[in-house]
Amino acid sequence: MRTDVTQSLDIELPLFAFSHCRDVIAAVTQAGGMGVLGAAWMTPEELDMSIEWIENEVGGKPFGVDLVFPGTAMDDEKTPDEYLAAIPDRYMAFVKDMLDQGGLSDLTPEDRDAYMIENAKKMAMTNRKSHEQLDVTLARDSVSLIVGALGVTPDWVVEKAHSRNVQVGALVGNAKHALKQREAGVDLLVAQGTEAGGSVGTVASMVLWPQVVEAAAGVPVLAAGGVSRGSHILAALSLGCQGVWTGSLWLGTAESELSQEMRERLFAAESEDALLARVMTGKPGRMLRTKYVDSWQAPDAPELLTWPMQSILNGYSYRRAERGRNLDYWTYAVGQVVGDMKGHTTVKREIERMLNEYGDALEHLQKVTDFD
Repeated sequence: MRTDVTQSLDIELPLFAFSHCRDVIAAVTQAGGMGVLGAAWMTPEELDMSIEWIENEVGGKPFGVDLVFPGTAMDDEKTPDEYLAAIPDRYMAFVKDMLDQGGLSDLTPEDRDAYMIENAKKMAMTNRKSHEQLDVTLARDSVSLIVGALGVTPDWVVEKAHSRNVQVGALVGNAKHALKQREAGVDLLVAQGTEAGGSVGTVASMVLWPQVVEAAAGVPVLAAGGVSRGSHILAALSLGCQGVWTGSLWLGTAESELSQEMRERLFAAESEDALLARVMTGKPGRMLRTKYVDSWQAPDAPELLTWPMQSILNGYSYRRAERGRNLDYWTYAVGQVVGDMKGHTTVKREIERMLNEYGDALEHLQKVTDFD
């Protein structure tokens, strides 16, 4: 399974794992793949500590960091308090009434605002923060890949990364995006089909992957969106991709950032329960269907706020749901592979399973295509 990407990044498996959890990153990297830490929400100080922790766990093996760069940035001069104040009272009232009807105990107004402001600080995506995060990341020799999750990668990111011999990747949802990222000078593309969790486009993986490979014109492509089986890896390689990018799969592992109760909610879900909506951020994304998501999409619900106010507002519901241990009023970004996630597992078991399935799928393909 050696490809150009595995050789250029010095990894054993063409398996990339996106996660907000450093434990998942370390486990995948130790197993021979490449963990990519989702760090958009981290402060520069938190990011530095997380990278140092991963370094100590993986023994010199390379890993990556996923960041968000300007173009989707918040105003540097606007404070979290100002973003919170920009949320109309009727939206706070809508969420409060929803949660009250669900029987969830409330927070004091002071605790609610303090939590939402702290949450707004952590999720801030400003120009200043992007520069600081990139500088922190590039100061570490162990990071060999920077991935931009939203928008065309800026010139200064590519220049800074390449000056440290660090490769740059970018997620794309259609062939036009791939052309723009190729012109920006990125080293690899992640073709993410609409089946994926979080922010997604509208093109399905089996259609998207070969289109992006063609548009990439030699730039390596990783296949993302709906990847959870070894047969998916074989399909991606057969369509011209150099590896796979996985994300939702790791949410069900013991190393995941999710609690056991949250993981069990995912295990109970089917693929149809990974819903495409704008509830989490105000931008289109795929998430777990819950009462909270349904309430926002009801005919009498107010129109969803734009980003970042919708995300800040959601913090109020998530906090009450967590305290009340009622996950009907919580949700999480997850892709359609949630239908394949049916029980507690570990990163090591999932990698072993996929590798065995890859071998079985390859053997089957060789049998059905043997014309002798």
